[in-house]
Amino acid sequence: MPRPSTHGTVPPSEAAGTARSAPLGPVTMQGPPAISTDIPLQSQALQPAALGSVPAPSAHPARSLRRTIADTDLVVHPLALGGSVFGWTADGATSTSVLDRHRELGGNFLDTADSYTSGRSEVIIGAWLRSRRARDSTVIATKIGKNRDNPGLSSRSIIGAVHASLDRLGTDYIDLLHFHFDDPTVPLEESLGAVDVLMRSGQVRYLAASNFSAERLMEARVLAANGLPRFVALQTQYSLLHRTPFESSLALVTGAQGLAVLPYFALAHGFLAGRYRSKADLQKTTRASRAAKHLNRHGFRVLAVLDRIAEEHEVAPAAIAIAWLIARSPVVAPVASASHPDQVEALVAAAGIRLTRGDMVDLDRVSAH
Repeated sequence: MPRPSTHGTVPPSEAAGTARSAPLGPVTMQGPPAISTDIPLQSQALQPAALGSVPAPSAHPARSLRRTIADTDLVVHPLALGGSVFGWTADGATSTSVLDRHRELGGNFLDTADSYTSGRSEVIIGAWLRSRRARDSTVIATKIGKNRDNPGLSSRSIIGAVHASLDRLGTDYIDLLHFHFDDPTVPLEESLGAVDVLMRSGQVRYLAASNFSAERLMEARVLAANGLPRFVALQTQYSLLHRTPFESSLALVTGAQGLAVLPYFALAHGFLAGRYRSKADLQKTTRASRAAKHLNRHGFRVLAVLDRIAEEHEVAPAAIAIAWLIARSPVVAPVASASHPDQVEALVAAAGIRLTRGDMVDLDRVSAH
């Protein structure tokens, strides 16, 4: 079957290692805390007429900003564009414009899941990849385990979910497959064994965890030492307003195992972008209701410091919030979404911001509980 070309990778001889059995090594910390395109699409609403012409990626400083996910040859932009809004708060045409803008600004890393809008997010991304002929230059991460057709992490569900995602994405391989959530009803050995089959067939390149506890990550590492696929990354909630769960235990384990950290809810449902500054700003949406919990003294103090530092750097507050994450070890690429093309620039710009020591101290202090 065709193998990936350069699509954001480095030659195997230059890769950081293999995806299987790197030793645990000592615990190190740097402070409290990174195709078969003839498969038919499942939606006829996203045809070339709606997608428009194919824009060429522009020359942009962000294009040179890349990080390697440890123990892989995946070389990614330090901002992963989240696909949770595609088909939800962003329709097909708007989602396509968001993807175009992200690519024009140098982005190459997309994050989605088989459960986002019941798979429609993957369909939209797949249609865009085909129209733009962008598969080889794009790193695709998708998550499985929550789709109603293939729930959980049994061997049968994993195989079925991956095949369905490949169909929706219009590709024959997934760069980074996440277990969306832990499934305690299934032995982890069975789940990893199913992925081993998919990796040997070339349908999955690397495996990652999402929403796993430190204890389960350690269990997975023991199984990997016995020859099963190992996790190379962890997706977890982490932001200026949600620090303790990660920094109290997961930071130690991810650092010890050399896992790339991919924080989600990096903007705290839009609060850290400055979208919600009073109850009057809250619309009747799921995102607004989640952001509402930050309309308190602590949230406003964090936002005030973000506003000040953003003004000094002449960028949006969202860019500073993401830049803070990018500067943390072992974060490789925060995941953030955009419902409109105009929002993309602030996200991508975060990768080029160099926060001063004083900026980091102020942000650390105001966000600490």
